[in-house]
Amino acid sequence: MPQPIKLLVLDIDGTVTDSRHEVTDAARELVQESQAAGIRVILATGRRYRDALPVAVELGLRGPLVTASGALVKLPSNHETLFRSCFKEELLSQVLDCVIGFGHEPVLYTDSFNEGFDFYCRTLVSCSDDGTATGFGEYLQWNKQLARVVPTLCEALPQEIFSGFVMGSATQMEQLEVGLNARFSNVLSVHTIRSPRYADWLCEIAPAGIDKWSSVLRLAKTWGIPANSICAVGDDSNDLPMIVGAGLGVAMGNARHQVQGVADHVVGGHESGGLLELVEILTKR
Repeated sequence: MPQPIKLLVLDIDGTVTDSRHEVTDAARELVQESQAAGIRVILATGRRYRDALPVAVELGLRGPLVTASGALVKLPSNHETLFRSCFKEELLSQVLDCVIGFGHEPVLYTDSFNEGFDFYCRTLVSCSDDGTATGFGEYLQWNKQLARVVPTLCEALPQEIFSGFVMGSATQMEQLEVGLNARFSNVLSVHTIRSPRYADWLCEIAPAGIDKWSSVLRLAKTWGIPANSICAVGDDSNDLPMIVGAGLGVAMGNARHQVQGVADHVVGGHESGGLLELVEILTKR
């Protein structure tokens, strides 16, 4: 007999938000109904904490917020850090050399919300061969006020970098993922995902063992909730570990094929109220 669900974990982009990046009515109803049934609800996202915070506030979620694909967990109420991964300096230096060797610019996340910035980079300019801004260039321009630009980043590594990412075409990011995994086997956690806001794809890079699921499990343990009493919902490859590990793994109808292929259940897409299908499943399980 299936265990009753005690914790619902929701991805943000492509799950609780639509193509306009707005929280859907279906997400609001699912959260309200789940909480009314005594189910804890948290968000687990690849977004930076600063970008995830408004979604948590809009949904009325006051519990821990799993961000940067599990590398940083903070409390929205006071911005307290509950967990943060950390790159060893030698490993980070080698990863940066590899990324730059592939011809890409790295972005490094730091836990500096209260200081008013979120990441380090070497430049705020990224253009294609014809001079037009790339998706990465658009990202840098939209977020330049949250950047610390350090041209000598590789020579003077910042402290307490917990994860990073690179942007490029799907092919470029997949090739980079293969290259990183080949060179740094068992010491990195790497995922290639679609950028929800920009034209390019993302290659997320964190220390080994760091993903959404690892941080969800860390929280669940403190609440006495076993894995088989967790429902995890998502749409992209960085959701795979939690969808596979949870007692009930759910893929959105708009999810990538490999995500749908491992899910226990596939609901409708984020544009068609797919999350509403979960209300009855969770409350009657």
